[in-house]
Amino acid sequence: MRKKALSAASRREEARRLTAGGVCSARAACRILKLARSTYRYRGRPPTEAEAALHRRLQELSERHPRYGCRRIAALLRQEGWKAGKRLVQRWRRQSGLRVPTTRRKQVRRGVSPGLPTWATHRGHVWTWDFIADATVRGGALRLLTILDEHTRECHVLRADRALKSKDVLEWLQRAIREHGAPHYLRSDNGPEFIARVVQQWLAGQQIKTLYIEPGSPWQNGFVESF
Repeated sequence: MRKKALSAASRREEARRLTAGGVCSARAACRILKLARSTYRYRGRPPTEAEAALHRRLQELSERHPRYGCRRIAALLRQEGWKAGKRLVQRWRRQSGLRVPTTRRKQVRRGVSPGLPTWATHRGHVWTWDFIADATVRGGALRLLTILDEHTRECHVLRADRALKSKDVLEWLQRAIREHGAPHYLRSDNGPEFIARVVQQWLAGQQIKTLYIEPGSPWQNGFVESF
């Protein structure tokens, strides 16, 4: 057999295929598949006008609401006065090839990187920044903004606060640049504070190139992660 036949309908179909192909007689096919001969000879009746109308309405609702499954389509049909159960709707949808389309995975928002230097070759070449999450003894959230020079491993900024937003990140970055000079590159993950439009526009105005690591790859920003 091509596939495992479980239901009576599938076994009947398999028996008819064997008989039509001349493999064996109908009696032998029924014996092998453990199928009653009356079931083998069964012919379904044609649908009534009411069933045909219900089927057409089911297809119309399924095309109008492609994200609805059999339960919601059955509920809509019952609201319109049709006698339609969940199993009937499910069977007809399967026979018609109707199914809910798969959900596409949401595209992760990422910053734009002009190129990735593997490591810093001199002071001020590549700075790296990231957030460190912690909590106080009482359980309050604590965030620490860290900015390091990858070549010298010098910490230029270590700012702790309850909440740090993109404007706070930009403010502390400006302070570090005034004190140590502007870097050529800034390496970070794709956190919302680092890929914010106001931050990227300011960095572009200062001619500082951004280096964003791949999502889920903290080892690409290992200096600040280990810090």
